[in-house]
Amino acid sequence: MSDSPSESYARFQRDRKYPVLADFSALYPFGLDEFQLRACREVEEGKGVLVAAPTGSGKTVVGEFAIHLALASGRKAFYTTPIKALSNQKYADLVKRYGADQVGLLTGDNTINGEAPVVVMTTEVLRNMLYAGSRTLDGLGFVVMDEVHYLADRMRGAVWEEVIIHLPESVSVISLSATVSNAEEFGEWLNTVRGEVVTIVEERRPVPLFQHVMVGRRMYDLFGDADEQTKAGFVQEGAVVNPQLLRVARDDFATKRFNDRRDKKGNRGRGAQPQGRRLPISSRYDVVSRLQADGLLPAIYFIFSRVGCDAAVTQCLNSNLRLTTEDEAREIRRFVDERCRHLPDEDLQVLGYHEFVDGLQRGIAAHHAGMLPTFKECVEELFLRGLCRVVFATETLALGINMPARTVVLEKLTKWNGEGHVDITPGEYTQLTGRAGRRGLDVEGHGVVLWQQGMNPKELAGLASTRTYPLRSSFRPSYNMAINLVTQYGRSRSRELLETSFAQFQADRAVVGMARQLRKAEDALDGYAEAAECHLGDFMEYAALRRRISDIEKEGARARRQDQRAEAAESLAKLRPGDVIRVPAGKYAGLAVVLDPGLAGTEPRPYVLTVERHAKRLGSLDFPTPVTALERLRVPKGFNGRNPQMRRDLAAALREKGRHLPLPGRTGRNAARSGLSPMDDEIAALRAQLRAHPCHGCADREDHDRWAQRWFKLNRDTEVLKRRVENRTNTIARQFDRVCEVLEALEYLDGDEVTERGAPLRRLYSDFDLVAAEAIRGGYWDHLDPAELAAVLSALVFEARRPDDARSPRLPGTRVRESLQDLVKLWAELEALEKEHRLSFLREPDIGFAWAAFRWAEGDDLDDVLNVVDLAAGDFVRWMKQLIDLCGQVADAAGDSPLRRTARKATERLRRGVVAYSSVSS
Repeated sequence: MSDSPSESYARFQRDRKYPVLADFSALYPFGLDEFQLRACREVEEGKGVLVAAPTGSGKTVVGEFAIHLALASGRKAFYTTPIKALSNQKYADLVKRYGADQVGLLTGDNTINGEAPVVVMTTEVLRNMLYAGSRTLDGLGFVVMDEVHYLADRMRGAVWEEVIIHLPESVSVISLSATVSNAEEFGEWLNTVRGEVVTIVEERRPVPLFQHVMVGRRMYDLFGDADEQTKAGFVQEGAVVNPQLLRVARDDFATKRFNDRRDKKGNRGRGAQPQGRRLPISSRYDVVSRLQADGLLPAIYFIFSRVGCDAAVTQCLNSNLRLTTEDEAREIRRFVDERCRHLPDEDLQVLGYHEFVDGLQRGIAAHHAGMLPTFKECVEELFLRGLCRVVFATETLALGINMPARTVVLEKLTKWNGEGHVDITPGEYTQLTGRAGRRGLDVEGHGVVLWQQGMNPKELAGLASTRTYPLRSSFRPSYNMAINLVTQYGRSRSRELLETSFAQFQADRAVVGMARQLRKAEDALDGYAEAAECHLGDFMEYAALRRRISDIEKEGARARRQDQRAEAAESLAKLRPGDVIRVPAGKYAGLAVVLDPGLAGTEPRPYVLTVERHAKRLGSLDFPTPVTALERLRVPKGFNGRNPQMRRDLAAALREKGRHLPLPGRTGRNAARSGLSPMDDEIAALRAQLRAHPCHGCADREDHDRWAQRWFKLNRDTEVLKRRVENRTNTIARQFDRVCEVLEALEYLDGDEVTERGAPLRRLYSDFDLVAAEAIRGGYWDHLDPAELAAVLSALVFEARRPDDARSPRLPGTRVRESLQDLVKLWAELEALEKEHRLSFLREPDIGFAWAAFRWAEGDDLDDVLNVVDLAAGDFVRWMKQLIDLCGQVADAAGDSPLRRTARKATERLRRGVVAYSSVSS
């Protein structure tokens, strides 16, 4: 359908105002969405933007437009990503569009055409450039920060804020984020630190998502058809859960309760009657074959366990599941052989290559961090081509890699977080299921959750309908950050810069309300003090005396009550059946006979019969004061408190016995107390001061005192509020001060100057920056050869996946062992210094990778190394690459010294075989 004349004219006017956008839009076979167009127009007008939109909505188009605009206007553009794999993927995409001469790549693994007008890099690389004052920054006009919500990441999030704060004002920042509930707050901060930044929030997915629960082989819709939005696949919060699914949950619960009751009765094992029938749990083969039958492939099947992902592939292969044709299988084989041709033949067996290829040829694969990077890239590429039909993945796949699917399956709603199994959050659920529905390929996407025993559909619906989650800063100043900031700006200016962080912005926003409340309270305090003024003297001084007396009396009463409670418990423990007592308080106060002293629990709870014939078990509240047995009464053998006649007869005997007992009065230890305590002496002295005070004779004394007591109460509340405000205000700057104090104690800083001793720390970016700097300064590693240095440095990068993975590892040679001992000792000394300054940055070095690093540097085969350290190939390669990165940092920090040469040789030795290969998808 052609546009009307008025629509054509409007489009002509827009194209004339935004010519670069018009040219850019023509590159796409589909029209851009309104949120994309709006963001691109803002960028062409010279503004920064924050685009917060669901996974798969196409927000990267805005980043790509910034690159297009940079090339059109003769400026540079950097495209930053949180992970190397995403950098590689984006590099390949941009090369296809603009050519290899126009695009560069800078990651820890690759340096390709680094001075190109468009460079893709990890965010850490850009941060390091900024601190080093790199000339590559000259002419920079745009920085795209993809997945900017990563700044909430506890380990690496600070990097995003550092970059945003330190980029020159002339650079436009294009921030791309998943949908977060406080996008406006984040955008307001960006506007504060970057100048004019426009926040654009898109909450609607481009492809509708339908949510299901799979029970056995049967699929239930999660939501009922309560409204048009839900029917269309766009669920709002509070959407009605499918009544059929609620019935399934009730039946499952009833069956479990029935089975539990039977189990308690001992109906188990041989000869037991059939129990209630449990709902079937879907097998992985059942799920995939059902998805295939329903035309819901390709699918990403999330299993929050590496072992589970590998096992799922094996189970499908053992079930003879095949999702590809013979021609597709041959195409897959050719692709994988070509992509993996660099792998040494002798390593293929240990890498599980043949099993990997067998699965892929059938359209089935795993994807997790334990896999070799090359294998993961094969899976990603074949999935994008539509040849790999189901991928069993851990949640790491959800972090930015472009792998949209028709369907996403969640096997469970809990995952291991390193310490225990926890429920996934609404944000994680949205991120995972957001991959379902391929734009331009699918008319709808599907999210499938597998039924688990005890599942609550309403809780699941809450996860699925809560679209957003808040972005919380994880920023904190590190030692490396502090030394770089002071080098460039000095301490005072550095402090001011850190106070512009998003972390401080969020803290300050919380303080705003409290500060307003504090100002009101301080105004009210002045008014109360004025109302309490007395012409005879300082009434606030007089009121303080009265308050002190009251506080001491309350303290004394509290102490007496505590003593009485202890005495009461002690007295109850002495009671025996037949003792006649007076219950001092409560509903059943009065004469009673003890039927059972109730000594089985943590505190005595006597079972008594009162003269009103009530048989009750009493507690500590009924005995605020001690009791003693006043008399004895025979309780008939076999007495039953539920028998009215027995209660009547025993109560009559109790009433008769009570006639001969003395009336209640003060007895025992409480009555025997006499004499004045030190507390009584203090009260007497204060009362004397009170009577001597000039305000004591004021006719309006009580009226003044009411205002004074209001002042004291509000002042107490105000002091609490002040402490809360102080704890939030300048938190980042105070932490920076503590970091600088540690650096001064080590003589890395001298006031506003970085010393020669502190300069090497500028080049060390690892979590152990300070430990490495001190080791270099102290010559700890000067005597080591390259393999030994690699072994020792590995302790500063490696971290066992779980605490129980830590065991006594094999260590190579005496020199390495002694160097590692010295390293741990150095860490302990620095940790003690941190504690003195109320910091806690440095974790203990982990020596679990030292043997692998040493043997690999010595040239051992991959098979031999992996067998000793019990690591997956992907983990081994990842730790090796981090170790190579640290070796490079140590070489840079060591200056012109033998250590620099040793570190560079260690790098050369480590970068071989599967570690050396760093692919860039093409």
